[in-house]
Amino acid sequence: MTARVLIVEDDPAQRRILEEMIKRFGFEAASAESGARGLEILSGPAGGHVELVILDLIMPGMDGLEFLERMAGVRGHIPVIVQTAQGSIETVIKAMRAGADDFVVKPISPERLRASVQNLLKVNALTEEVRRLNKKVGGALTFDDLIASSAAMAGVIRLGRRGAQSNIPILIEGQSGVGKEIIARAIHGESERRGRNFVAVNCGAIPENLVESILFGHEKGSFTGATAKHVGKFQEADGGTLFLDEVAELPLDMQVKLLRAIQEGEIDPVGSRKPVKVNIRLISATNRNMIEMVKAGEFREDLYYRLNVFPVMVPALKDRKDDIPALVNHFITRFAAEEGRKVHGIDPKALAMLQLYSWPGNVRQLENTVFRAIVLCEGDILEIQDFPQIASLVEGYEVKIPELPPQPAPQTTPAPAVPSRSTGSAVSDGMALGIPAVTDGGHIRKLEEIEADMIRLALHRYRGQMSEVARKLGIGRSTLYRKMRDLGLDEGENGRSTA
Repeated sequence: MTARVLIVEDDPAQRRILEEMIKRFGFEAASAESGARGLEILSGPAGGHVELVILDLIMPGMDGLEFLERMAGVRGHIPVIVQTAQGSIETVIKAMRAGADDFVVKPISPERLRASVQNLLKVNALTEEVRRLNKKVGGALTFDDLIASSAAMAGVIRLGRRGAQSNIPILIEGQSGVGKEIIARAIHGESERRGRNFVAVNCGAIPENLVESILFGHEKGSFTGATAKHVGKFQEADGGTLFLDEVAELPLDMQVKLLRAIQEGEIDPVGSRKPVKVNIRLISATNRNMIEMVKAGEFREDLYYRLNVFPVMVPALKDRKDDIPALVNHFITRFAAEEGRKVHGIDPKALAMLQLYSWPGNVRQLENTVFRAIVLCEGDILEIQDFPQIASLVEGYEVKIPELPPQPAPQTTPAPAVPSRSTGSAVSDGMALGIPAVTDGGHIRKLEEIEADMIRLALHRYRGQMSEVARKLGIGRSTLYRKMRDLGLDEGENGRSTA
């Protein structure tokens, strides 16, 4: 999704110049002819898409300083670039104290404005990412923090918010990689348990013999290796939310104990003499068809209906492609910061290609694809050639392989051919120029074959003087002997051997 920049400027000519600059930089421009109109845009539906403001300080009616003060109560976290023809130190100090992030003097240099816009957008994106991570760690993530503005996700968010208002067990269904855990965290963050423990357990990753101990805990000495008391995941989540990912992978005997824990609100740690009461909110997730598992006897029917009280189906990424631009920008910001790269966006053609792909691995695959592209990218924006695997799978796209540099003209006098291992014939002086790297069929020769030819040439040129041969080849004598033995070469094959 292209960043939108709001320009608050009363001079029509200057406003049009700024609009063209912003569009040329690759961003979307919105304009307001006064401070009052700018505040209306920010507080309206379109204001949620504004990511930066360019503000003129000197305007009739509401000036720039008053705008900054009133903007703090609307959307105070948006970065602001202040512009004015009066560049005094006092003016700069007043603007910065009022909330401006950068300051430019008219007439504005396009290079200076571009650098300021890109830097502030990057810093703002990183700030938003840090804020989101802090909320995730603190159990306060909400649906407003999710990147899910597509129509396909509207139903998921609506159901999630309704389910969050009670302690009803929720089953989140969907393909692997669609973001089921993020949905569960948002439900927890909008419930009355917000800020308390959110404990996630991947049931498919637990060894079968440790499932009971990990979920319900154990007492010291309850089995071989139990050298200390262990608190299970149910007790860790007491007062908060327990998220059982891939719940369909639980063994049948553990399904019985899970059913009792849900129904009675108590667990039996391994080796404990009495049950332990727990107060948890249970959210489960699966990527399998549990109805078919129930019919096949692979999952208990009573437990299935106990978990599936409030089902939420998360659509695949191919059914919510409107979210791809925002997700891509989110991953670019995150990975560019982690890898220390200067990538700040993606070419529209490359983004269009990503939206045409079916994404069988869903959001997780998109995340890894952008990560790889960030590492491959040699410029400041991602282009089609940074996604070679996707380009090869989307019709109408291909990765252009750079042309090889021009090769030197072939020599006029052909060099004699190198004899094969089996011929054992001598190699003439100057033979290095004639050692072929390509077979008659146009394929690259094996490295060991070329290496054998080079050793034959050296043996002949230096008349079997092994010390001299090793020195000219840049290897030790023991290494030379070993290579000759591995390659099946005889010391006396192409010259006389001399210690």
